[in-house]
Order: sequence, then C-alpha cells, then structure tokens
Amino acid sequence: MTTREKQLGLWSQLIVDYHYANKLPICVKHECPLWSNPDIQRSLSKEDIQIVLNHLVSKGSAEWMDDGHQTTLRILWRTPQELASDIYRWAKTSGQLGSVVTLYELHSGEDNTGQSFAGLDEDLIRRALAILESQGKCVIFQGETSNEDGIKFH
Repeated sequence: MTTREKQLGLWSQLIVDYHYANKLPICVKHECPLWSNPDIQRSLSKEDIQIVLNHLVSKGSAEWMDDGHQTTLRILWRTPQELASDIYRWAKTSGQLGSVVTLYELHSGEDNTGQSFAGLDEDLIRRALAILESQGKCVIFQGETSNEDGIKFH
C-alpha cells in the first residue's frame, strides 16, 4: 500500500467516524470542519479535498447527492446492504417477525435506540428495505404518508 493510499484511507475513516459520531448523514464540502486545523495552522487544499471525497465515494462510503459532484455527499457509515442486515437482525431479536412496523418506527422509534439505522434519512432506509424485500424477508405496505408506510418482516 502506498503512502497516498494510506492517507486517503485515514481521511475516509475520519470523515465516516466524524459523521457517524455526530449523526450527520450529509457532508457539505465547503462546510466540513475537518479540512482545517487552526491549532497547527494546516488545512487541506480544495484539490485535495476533492480527491479525498472522490476516494470516499469510490470505496462506497459516500455518494454524491448533486449532479456536478461538487458540493454535497451522503455519508454511508453503513452500506444499504449492511443496513438491510442490521434492520433484519433487529427485527428478529426484537420479536418483530410477523409484525408490522412503520417506517417512522424504524428511523425514529424508541425500540431501535443505538441501532445503526436509528435516525437515518428515509431514502437510505428505503433502499435497505428494498434489499430485504427482494430477498423475501419483508413486505412494504403503502400508508397515507411515507412515515406511515408499513413493513412486515418474515
């Protein structure tokens, strides 16, 4: 592994850890406090920031949300596949198999405190649920609002 690859890996881990610890699913490039350290008077150049973010995306830890790939990323501290596994494990261990829970309960319910999917945005949870549905592990029912959509786990 080259020094540059190690540096990019460390930057990627720092960004994911920071966003996870602060429950920040979105990174706006020009607002991220990680790019400079006033204590040592160092900061990353705009070009290097772009390289770090592109690396993060290439490794599956983020995805661009804007068409020009210039400003906003969704940080994936867990991939949709990993989230699908986490959600299904939670459904099994919490006795939800055969029951219906709402999408709201999945991302904001009291029974999922501390879970990797707690507090995540609806889009990412839906992507994980689509994986589970394609595996035959759940069925999604449309509610009157998106938060009222039901999920029945098998």
